[in-house]
Amino acid sequence: MKKLIVITGASSGIGEATARLLSEMGHPLLLLARRVERLEALKLPNTICVKTDVTDVDAITAAVALAEEKYGAVDCFINNAGMMLLGAADTQNPAEWKQMFDVNVLGVLNGIHAVLGKMIAKQAGTIINISSIAGRKTFPNHAAYCGTKFAVHAITENIREEVAGSNVRMTTIAPGVVETELLGHTTSDGIIDGYNQWKQSIDGGMRPLDVANAIAFAYNQPQNVCIREIVLAPTKQQA
Repeated sequence: MKKLIVITGASSGIGEATARLLSEMGHPLLLLARRVERLEALKLPNTICVKTDVTDVDAITAAVALAEEKYGAVDCFINNAGMMLLGAADTQNPAEWKQMFDVNVLGVLNGIHAVLGKMIAKQAGTIINISSIAGRKTFPNHAAYCGTKFAVHAITENIREEVAGSNVRMTTIAPGVVETELLGHTTSDGIIDGYNQWKQSIDGGMRPLDVANAIAFAYNQPQNVCIREIVLAPTKQQA
């Protein structure tokens, strides 16, 4: 059996597509999400599904311990859980900012914290953080969201420099628009309509599987090769 991989936010979109792909490749999986019934409905072999909120570091750590007891040490942790609540800085509810930073930034740090120490100790392991092209450039109504994704880029690169000597890999995946449920988190109908019109102008977003393939490519390199960052987007997406 291949090595254990953990995926957060695995109940839909990129997380679900990645779970299916890595399962097909023979990896045992620990899938974490709040909608555990959707994880279980995937019916993937050698898979443990746990209802988990990524803002709860103790819950992540406990789930990891449970999976490691059965499948051995985590070899790859994929921080995929995220929220996109778009809005203008002068009108958006500040509670939405906190919600995004809690999930998109602290949730990523919690996942890292749950496995990094053991990876350093065994001198092997990979952490893949799913960011966004919005972690590299700004967009209208994205101020807080971009702030969370710029943070993911910075956190990943900073830790990569710190753990490179321990043979641990840190990778950022930065997709453009993808056909997922992410836009549905936004509470402004006007922003949603505008986003969808723009998406239609570029013939839609990428498939979640397109991003899953990029994740698998980065992970499947030899341990002495670290793909530091992959940026991918629909060909017609100019921004």
